Amino acid sequence: MNLSYWETKTWFSNIDFCIIGSGITGLNCALNLKNRFPKSKVLVLERGTLPNGASTKNAGFACFGSVSEILDDLNSHTEEEVMQLIQKRLKGLNLLRKNLGDQNIGYKEYGGYELFTKEDQPLFADCKAKLPELNEMLKPVFGDVVFSIQKDNFGFRNVQKKLIFNQFEGQLNTGKMLETLLYKVQKAGIKILNNITVEEFIETKNAVNIKTDKLEFSAKKLLIATNGFSEKLGIAQVKPARAQVLITKPFKDLEIKGTFHLDKGYYYFRNIDDRILLGGGRNLDFKSEETTEIAQTELIQRKLEELLNTTVLPETSFEIDQRWSGIMGVGKQKNPIVKQISENVYCGVRLGGMGVAIGSLVGKELSELVA
Repeated sequence: MNLSYWETKTWFSNIDFCIIGSGITGLNCALNLKNRFPKSKVLVLERGTLPNGASTKNAGFACFGSVSEILDDLNSHTEEEVMQLIQKRLKGLNLLRKNLGDQNIGYKEYGGYELFTKEDQPLFADCKAKLPELNEMLKPVFGDVVFSIQKDNFGFRNVQKKLIFNQFEGQLNTGKMLETLLYKVQKAGIKILNNITVEEFIETKNAVNIKTDKLEFSAKKLLIATNGFSEKLGIAQVKPARAQVLITKPFKDLEIKGTFHLDKGYYYFRNIDDRILLGGGRNLDFKSEETTEIAQTELIQRKLEELLNTTVLPETSFEIDQRWSGIMGVGKQKNPIVKQISENVYCGVRLGGMGVAIGSLVGKELSELVA
């Protein structure tokens, strides 16, 4: 970069906190740092023109886990760990809504539904049998019964006639969410620089030297909030996971409202602006989808269209309007990694596909690591 004296002094000198990633986690971290240290200079770096991970490329589910997902988590985590995860997700969603306001993020609480394919009869029977136990476990968190059995009144095909309903699940507009969050961050005097990729960093005694594809500079503290891209910065416990999505053109009098989970959560769809948004399919080829490449594959896109035809909109002609993908950060454990890596470097990553739910909380917790 051909920087002037003024540019160097204004943007790249005397930086107290440099945050990598301008998604939900990074921006919430920046805001909390500025609130705690009003006189500090906070700089956020973003590799994309817009947040390039999953913050504005997800499906906009305000959820904390379907019944089959929670039961699956109980197979690999203790009940206490699962409860802590759900509490974090709920706390994060409440923090997001409180900080930004429901109207500003397009929040609607239509409820969530889990669908089961005809082949998944044993899984549905198991989930149904364990509902009382699960509701009892979650009652102290929500103060009411969370899950119930309902008839399929939406006209879906090739699925069980009964659905599991979650009365507390909602949906939101992640574009409006990030727009509102960006406005708050900029109003607080926090600088954001886009189209800059951090390649490496080297810690010295009192600072961190940061090398990007554009220039090098230093900051007193470095905070990593890149989630799915964290492995490239040396955080081995996080693997990228690409999620592919498509959205239809609008329908007249669309009656489907809510958020829907199918096939153990590997597929998901919802209504938005008289359209159907559908995503998932990572389970068709886990290895290929363990990538940071922003692209779509014929295998998964073809399966998504097939689901629209055979299950979601079986008697409705539709046109696909847009396709896209986003990069999540996952690992062997579902709990996020929020920790101090070294004297002046910290990270808040591995959101496990629940960034909308826990991103605000992880950002806050990341900022609080700084003494």
